[in-house]
Amino acid sequence: MKKNILVIYYSQTGQLEDIVKNIAQPFENKKEEYDVTYYNIKLKEDFPFPWPGDVFFNTFPESYLQIPKEIFPPAADVLNKKYDLILFGYQVWYLTPSIPIISFLKSSYAETLLKGSQVVTISGTRNMWMLSQEKLKVHLKNLGATLVGNIALVDRHDNYTSVLTILRWLTTGQKEKSGMLPAAGISDEEISGAGKYGTIIEKHFSGNDLSGLQPELVKNGAIEIRPFLVRVEKVGNKIFTVWSNLIIKKKEKRPLLIKFFKVYLMAAIWIISPIVLVLHLLTTPIFWFKRKKQKEYLQGINLK
Repeated sequence: MKKNILVIYYSQTGQLEDIVKNIAQPFENKKEEYDVTYYNIKLKEDFPFPWPGDVFFNTFPESYLQIPKEIFPPAADVLNKKYDLILFGYQVWYLTPSIPIISFLKSSYAETLLKGSQVVTISGTRNMWMLSQEKLKVHLKNLGATLVGNIALVDRHDNYTSVLTILRWLTTGQKEKSGMLPAAGISDEEISGAGKYGTIIEKHFSGNDLSGLQPELVKNGAIEIRPFLVRVEKVGNKIFTVWSNLIIKKKEKRPLLIKFFKVYLMAAIWIISPIVLVLHLLTTPIFWFKRKKQKEYLQGINLK
């Protein structure tokens, strides 16, 4: 009997769709063994791309506070199967799984599909995904799913270059290299090469032993941890908590607060972030062992 594989994802630009489909390809190549189903999450009121004006910044409070929107139900043939393995593709908005992903996770369909299933999470992000993954782990646990693997593909450029290229991509739709700026997002080579992770997953899955899957994924470059960015994320989560709650509570002042938040965010990236980097470097000898343990934990699949 064929084993059922479900690929869940949401993709605005097509980048994540390419990644998850490449990772699923080794299963597709063995049609006599696997039945692969795709579920592309669709919002009833989707977000525009490219993002006009301040629309992207206006999604901040709902993104960070994980406030869902209504989604279209999955097709009947998606819901009426029990899946042996789920490849779960997601992106990060404001240090949190994106609104479309949260909308699915908080829908009644999520438990139907995820409960009792083994899940490999797959993220495609600028570079800060670590604490977002922790939030996703909680959702999966609450839904009765078992996390067996994680793949986090990122933009390999430095933090500041990736900020400029992602803003260009989001607001103009231009991913390609221009002037002194490289192409935005995850490299084409890494996207096309993502199939190697699917091969690793299929090997462990067909052998009925997923216990060694994550270490092999890590060994083959599926996870990159930058300790400095973990620190930035921790600081960012604290600050985002204050900003998001303030904007939600002060509804009448929302447009003005969003403008202030935009200014603050840019200042945090270009002024506060370098200060955090300097402090991180100065304290590296003191916290070396702690950061080593933190890195090992974030590369794994367990939940504290």
